[in-house]
Amino acid sequence: MILRKIQPEIEKKLFDKKIIILLGARQVGKTSMLETIFANNKNAVWLNADEAVIQTLFENFTVSSFSAFVGDAKLVIIDEAQQLADVGIKLKQLYDKSAKFKIIVTGSSAFELRNKTNEPLTGRKWEYQLYPCSFMELANNSNIPSEVQALETRLLFGSYPEIVIHNGDEKERLQTLASSYLYKDVLMWQGLKKPEKIMQLLKVLALQIGSEVNYNELGKQLQLSNETIEKYISILEQTFVIFRLPSYSTNLKKELTKGKKIYFFDNGVRNAIIGDYRAIAIRQDVGALFENYIISELWKKNSNEKKYAEFYFWRTADQQEIDLIIDNDGTLNTYEIKWNPKAKVKLSKTFSSNYPNHNFTVIHKDNFWEYLV
Repeated sequence: MILRKIQPEIEKKLFDKKIIILLGARQVGKTSMLETIFANNKNAVWLNADEAVIQTLFENFTVSSFSAFVGDAKLVIIDEAQQLADVGIKLKQLYDKSAKFKIIVTGSSAFELRNKTNEPLTGRKWEYQLYPCSFMELANNSNIPSEVQALETRLLFGSYPEIVIHNGDEKERLQTLASSYLYKDVLMWQGLKKPEKIMQLLKVLALQIGSEVNYNELGKQLQLSNETIEKYISILEQTFVIFRLPSYSTNLKKELTKGKKIYFFDNGVRNAIIGDYRAIAIRQDVGALFENYIISELWKKNSNEKKYAEFYFWRTADQQEIDLIIDNDGTLNTYEIKWNPKAKVKLSKTFSSNYPNHNFTVIHKDNFWEYLV
C-alpha cells in the first residue's frame, strides 16, 4: 500500500462537520486510499454510486430516508458521486439538517461533480485532488535512491498505482488503464458529438508536449472550430488527462501574452495514447518526456503541499523562453528543464532585468530529485 500525501490531511478532517470531496481520475488510487480510511473507522458505510440501488436512493431522496438507510454510521463514503442526481443539493440538505455522520464523496469528473456541488456546498466542504503517485510518495514507499533509479521507467510508464506495483506487464496494464478511463470519462461525455475527434486531438497533443499550442492550427488540422477545440481541451482537463500552462506576461514589449502549453498528468498515459514505449536510449522525444515528467511532478508537489502557487511558461516573439515559472506570492521561481546535465543554459537577460525578484534553476536528470522531495 502506497501512502498518499493527502491521506493524513483527510484523516484530520474527519472530526469536523464539513463534507470532504476527493477528485481524481479513475484508477488513480482514490478507492484504495479511502478503503484504508474506511477500514480504520467503526460504523462506516460505503455507497457505490455506480450501483442502481444507490442511484434510486438519491432519486427518491429525503434526509430521513437517507439517514435510515445508513443507520448508525458515523462515516459515509459515496464513491463516484457525480453519477447521482442533484447530489450537491442533497448533500447540502444533509449538512444543514445536522446529519450525525461525516460524509466523503469522490468523483472522477471534476466538471460534473464541481458543477453539482460548488454552489450548494459553499462553505460546507473540503476539497482534495489525488494525482498519479508523486516522486516523494513512491520514495517514501521504498527510498529516494530506488526512485531515482526508476526515472526511465517513470518516463515511459508513468506513476499510476497499478502500473507502479506490477513490474513486467506495464504495457498491457497501461493500455487497458488508459483506454478504460479515457473511454468512460471522456468519450462517454454527455453531448460529445464526435468522440473520434477528441481522440485525434489527444494524439496531436501527445506529440506536442513542451511545444506551444495554437487552437487555430489545431482546429484546421482536425477540421474543428476553435470553440470546439477549447471545449474538448476543457473536458480533458476536467477529467484529469491534461493540464494547461499559460504564458507569463506583464505586457512587456515582445512578450507572448496568449500562449498555452499543454502537459499530461501522467507520462504513461501520454505514451499509451500514441502507442510508443521504446527505450529512452533510442527516443527522440526524451527531452519532452523529461519536461512533462518534471512539470507534472512539481504540479503534484504544489497541490499536495497546498502551496497554491501559479504555473506558467515564458516566451518572447524573438524566441527567448523559460520552460517553467512558478509564481509563489510574487517570488518567481524559474526553471530550465534539460535531460542532459551538460547542456548549456543561460537565463534571458530580458527576463532577468525586467523581473529581478526571481530564482533561476536548471533541472536535469542528475539533480531532478532534489526539487521533488
